[in-house]
Amino acid sequence: MIKKKTDSSGGPAPWIVTYSDLMSLLLTFFILLYSISTVDAEKFRNITEQLQIALTGEGRASIFDGGTEQIASPLDDEMFADDDMPRDDLVEMDPGQILPEELREMYERIQGYIREQGLEADVRVLMDRSGIYVEIKDAILFDMGSAELKPSGIELIGKLEGILNDFENDLVVEGHTDNVPINTREFPSNWELSTARALSVLRYLEEVHSVEPTRLSARGYGEHAPIFPNDTVQNRARNRRVNLLILFEGDNG
Repeated sequence: MIKKKTDSSGGPAPWIVTYSDLMSLLLTFFILLYSISTVDAEKFRNITEQLQIALTGEGRASIFDGGTEQIASPLDDEMFADDDMPRDDLVEMDPGQILPEELREMYERIQGYIREQGLEADVRVLMDRSGIYVEIKDAILFDMGSAELKPSGIELIGKLEGILNDFENDLVVEGHTDNVPINTREFPSNWELSTARALSVLRYLEEVHSVEPTRLSARGYGEHAPIFPNDTVQNRARNRRVNLLILFEGDNG
């Protein structure tokens, strides 16, 4: 009987082929997700790198940049994705300043009120020599490209009235936008949009909540006073804001 010789020298093991097919399918899946979504490119690059490391045990060149780089875990991005939330270590806009005790007491009083009202998700409190900044996310106040107060914004301002009228200090309403251009009949640029938003809040404070008009003024900064680089969707959202600046009289006369 003639025995057929077993070929032990050719071809990869069957599980290698299956593994390669799985990797190809996963890569195709993630590229498809990327092509139909608006996910931030930096986060997507981080996720694909971590997926490669988890599946292969080693880091390789990213399909986006053709090179290797050391990156942070995508979990780190998620943990700090909401850096604009109120935190005790964000008291001062310039930590190097020595600020008056009276100003610090104002800050503590306002910050305590914000916590009591449960407004931390939409309001941040900061201070510098000028006074106390009550920073409000614009998403709760206005729709995109609009200067008309939303019901949620009206409700929030109503809650803030409880602390704003406890002071006699002058109050400046500041409007800020991101750097995405706007060119409509009502708002030819971000200058007009930011100013109109500040005036909407100012008029509501005066007409509905009886804030003395002699205390009030408005400023529109457009996109020209960002607090974050306008390089991601999240950062642009953070830059769209309205500040209620309670001026510190000790610094203004």
